[in-house]
Amino acid sequence: MIKRTRKIVEFFIEKALLLSGSVTSIAIILIVIFLFREGMGLFSSPEIEHGYVLALNKENAVQKLNAHQVKDIFDHKITNWSEVGGKSEEIVLFRLDDITNYVSEEELGDDLEHVPQALSKIVSENPGIIAFIPAEYVLKDFNGRTLEERNISLESFFFGKEWYPTSQPAAQFGVLPLITGTLWVSFWAILIALPFGLAAAIYLSELAKPGVRKVLKPIIELLAGIPSVVYGFFGLIVIVPMIQQTFKLPVGETGLAGSIILAIMALPTIITVAEDAMRTTPRAMKEASLALGATHWQTIHRVIIPYSISGITAAIVLGIGRAIGETMAVLMVTGNAAVLPKTILEPMRTIPATIAAELGEAPNGGTHYEALFLLGCILFLITMVISIIVEIITSRQYKQQM
Repeated sequence: MIKRTRKIVEFFIEKALLLSGSVTSIAIILIVIFLFREGMGLFSSPEIEHGYVLALNKENAVQKLNAHQVKDIFDHKITNWSEVGGKSEEIVLFRLDDITNYVSEEELGDDLEHVPQALSKIVSENPGIIAFIPAEYVLKDFNGRTLEERNISLESFFFGKEWYPTSQPAAQFGVLPLITGTLWVSFWAILIALPFGLAAAIYLSELAKPGVRKVLKPIIELLAGIPSVVYGFFGLIVIVPMIQQTFKLPVGETGLAGSIILAIMALPTIITVAEDAMRTTPRAMKEASLALGATHWQTIHRVIIPYSISGITAAIVLGIGRAIGETMAVLMVTGNAAVLPKTILEPMRTIPATIAAELGEAPNGGTHYEALFLLGCILFLITMVISIIVEIITSRQYKQQM
């Protein structure tokens, strides 16, 4: 009777675990599918703000402008049509708010019913004009022409160097500075955290006295539970001024500050997971190594680390995931500048920080909203690729040591 009950219980536990694993896997797959579906919608969105057009005089020879050129024109960086392939003529900017500079309010009508005709007249009478106007005001008898509508391209998104998602009339979604900032900050964070983390794990596992380990282990585990905003304040008070004074910089909010904070935040995860993995090494293997004449350090290098390599790999992957995915602390200490950095001592912005800072302001379903979802897709792919690379490297090292 007892055996039968035990088998029934084990059967239900097995099915429950199988169901839990299946539900978790399906949930992850659905999250990835919906994330990519929402993000890929960006490439079917127009470069010019939805519902608006750019109108030119019919005599203007310019046939097309990319989003970067449009931005420079409306930022007064390009002031002559010859700079974009037209004839030498000064560019005249026009927005709908400027209409009263050309016609009186009486000419527009009491209910603004004559606005389309007024816009047609303004465009036809000004050869150098570029008008950013609502598409609904461009009627069939419009005495001008509109630039061809172009969608946001893969090239402009992945290789663009400017991130101005709220710029009008053409938002800039160049993600290269954000990818570069993410990789810079994460790389230096892991470069700092990994040696210290593994060294601390080896010390706690093999060298520390039991009393010392009982004190240090809970403290290290406690550090993992501290909110990231607290680390951010610590960075602002201690790390940022230290970097500014050490390197004689105008500001201390740099990628290096973010890397140091991320390294500190990743250390508890790396130390805890790696130390637990090392302590699973069978005592018999250690004693056999020492009995054969190996020193303590040779045993650590040749026996303990190879045996626990899977746990150490997990520690590295979790540390990288913590570094790449961290948001608030990085947002507070890196300067939050969406520019292409040349060194780690410059302000920069990461992908998670961008999503956290802008998602609340992005209109649901809009171009900016889709761009942020696509950033999430990129972050997912970066993490996955790095995890695969780490797994391949550690597997090769394990085979060589065996």
